[in-house]
Amino acid sequence: MNKIAKRILIIVLLLVALVFAGFQVLKMYTKQFSPEREASYTLNEYNLSVSYSSPSKKNRVIFGGLVPYDQIWRTGANEATTLTTNKSLSLDGTEIPAGTYTLWTIPGKESWTVIINEGKYDWGVNFDGTPTYDPEQDVARISLPVETTLTPVEKFTIGFHAYPNKVVMYLEWDDTLITVPFE
Repeated sequence: MNKIAKRILIIVLLLVALVFAGFQVLKMYTKQFSPEREASYTLNEYNLSVSYSSPSKKNRVIFGGLVPYDQIWRTGANEATTLTTNKSLSLDGTEIPAGTYTLWTIPGKESWTVIINEGKYDWGVNFDGTPTYDPEQDVARISLPVETTLTPVEKFTIGFHAYPNKVVMYLEWDDTLITVPFE
C-alpha cells in the first residue's frame, strides 16, 4: 500500500472515530435535560416496567406545542420508551404476550391513542425529527380520554396504580393525564 492510500485510510478512520465519539457526547448531553427514568409494578407473578426519558415543561406549551396534536410521539425523549412484561397482559381485549415493546402515543385535545408496538428502535426519531415508528409492528392500540391534573406536572412521568383485577399505567405531564388500563 502506498503512502497516500495509508494516509487516506488513517484520515477516514479518524473521522469515523470522531463522528462516533461526537454521537456519544451528544447522547450524554441530551440526557442531562431529559434524564432516564424507570417505573415498575410487581404483584405476585407479574412484573411490569417502563423505561423512558423524562423531559421538563420549562414554561413551554407542551401538548399542541412542543408535542403536536394528532401526530405520532415516541412518548418521552431520547430513546424510544419501552414497556416490558414477564406475563401476558390484556389491553382493551387485545392480548399482549410477555416481552419488551415500545410505547407510542398520538396525543389529541380530547383523546389520545396509546400504541404498543413490537419494533425495536434505537433513538425514537430520525435526524429530521420524524418518528422511527413502524405501524406494521403494532400489537395493540387503544383510544383514551384526556384527563386534567390537579396541578401542572413539570417532568413527564409514567407510573402504575393497582386496582382489583387490573393495573393502570399513567402518563402525566403539564396538565394532562392519560390512564392506560391493563388486565
